[in-house]
Amino acid sequence: MTQISSDLHDLTVAQLASLLSTRKVSAVETAQHFLTRASAHAQLGAFLDLQPDTTLAQARAADVRLADGSAGPLTGVPLAHKDIFVTRDFATTAGSRMLRGYKSPFDATVVAKLGAGVPGTPPGAGMVTLGKLNCDEFAMGSANENSAYGPVKNPWDTSCIPGGSSGGSAAAVAARLTPAATGTDTGGSIRQPASFCGVTGIKPTYGRASRYGMVAFASSLDQAGPLARSAEDCALLLGAMCGPDPDRDSTSLDLPTEDFCRNLNADLAGLRIGIPAEFFGDGLAPDVRAAVDAALKQLAQLGARLVPISLPRTELSIPVYYIIAPAEASSNLSRFDGVKFGYRAPQYTDLNDMYLQTRAQGFGDEVKRRIMIGTYVLSHGYYDAYYLQAQKIRRMIADDFQQAFKQCDVIAGPVAPTVAWKLGGHSDPLADYLADIFTLPASLAGLPGMSLPVGFGAGHLPVGMQLIGNYLGEARLLNVAHRFQQATDWHTAKPQGI
Repeated sequence: MTQISSDLHDLTVAQLASLLSTRKVSAVETAQHFLTRASAHAQLGAFLDLQPDTTLAQARAADVRLADGSAGPLTGVPLAHKDIFVTRDFATTAGSRMLRGYKSPFDATVVAKLGAGVPGTPPGAGMVTLGKLNCDEFAMGSANENSAYGPVKNPWDTSCIPGGSSGGSAAAVAARLTPAATGTDTGGSIRQPASFCGVTGIKPTYGRASRYGMVAFASSLDQAGPLARSAEDCALLLGAMCGPDPDRDSTSLDLPTEDFCRNLNADLAGLRIGIPAEFFGDGLAPDVRAAVDAALKQLAQLGARLVPISLPRTELSIPVYYIIAPAEASSNLSRFDGVKFGYRAPQYTDLNDMYLQTRAQGFGDEVKRRIMIGTYVLSHGYYDAYYLQAQKIRRMIADDFQQAFKQCDVIAGPVAPTVAWKLGGHSDPLADYLADIFTLPASLAGLPGMSLPVGFGAGHLPVGMQLIGNYLGEARLLNVAHRFQQATDWHTAKPQGI
């Protein structure tokens, strides 16, 4: 084995793409290397489905494109998909017993755009799928402990959670099992696990990436995004996965494909970074605050100007989110009843009992909890009191951001109040809900947000800083993150023993 091939897992997406395009390494060799690593670190629980024959077939096709000159900039680079995206060649479970063994007849648009392409359109990016990654059941959770297939472990400390719901994605990237992964963010499910695992992740503006083929949790909040080691990698991936999908997703934005790498090296001189007072209150752990403060100081040294701002309705984001998201979930998950696909209870007396037994056995506790909450707030006599009021406050939260962006260009703060906690450390589900306090506001407003590693806290566990931009402001966020990563090396840190 050459020195290059033995160190492939330590390379970024950009570096791998360069090696592949110059034929210094083959797509098959690269895919086999990562498949071997995924199997060797199975104890992390990151992967739910590996199909080596399928992966290597995709790699061989990528090598053909690389050889004949038809390759794109990401052709042959491996990645793995959160198991919330349906895939034709891999099982899709959404982390639930309800969908155990389900195989979709089509690929999600995001999967297709990153891979072979959407039928009837130009070829996709040509990336090679390694497999499907573990996640909280139907993306409901902040710790990746709600998966029906066991929790994912944080590679920095396997006694700790990796964050959720895209915990498998973040852990796999951090452990160098894949150079990149897809995730979804409904209330922080890309940003929080990226923070806890010391990787970079971005949730674009709502509608940037198609939701077609993404198993729905809360349709007005769900958004796909990438996780990788660096902001440059995320920019490359985001450019490949975003774009309009009018025939399949009516919520996708009718905007042309954008080059998110175009301004990565732009100067930060004069950039106004808003610092919300509400993100730095008593609930923020001192170790997290110290790491974020140091990162903000670094950005100031790079020419940015720190501006105090207020997002006064930050605390209301938790009750608002946990009314709206469960309400939408109760509707979206009604399709899982044991009739057309998925799990069906083996014993029942009649049709109604089949519904009851199937849903009782197929769904986990957290999913049942959110379905019941959602059904309650949508029920007659409570819709106006809860759901309608929550939607009104959601609009006010979005208005708070627009007022803030009159004073600043980007907003910065912590991703989560603490570093990752111990597996089983939150026996009360409300503790998990409260951990989302800093990520929920941007999700409710539909704004782009990202997490980048900025240091370590208690137990030498990673700390992430959150950047929030105005609508369609992904390129600016990636520019700020890239310049920070050029000046620091937190994003290159690697868990011991990996």
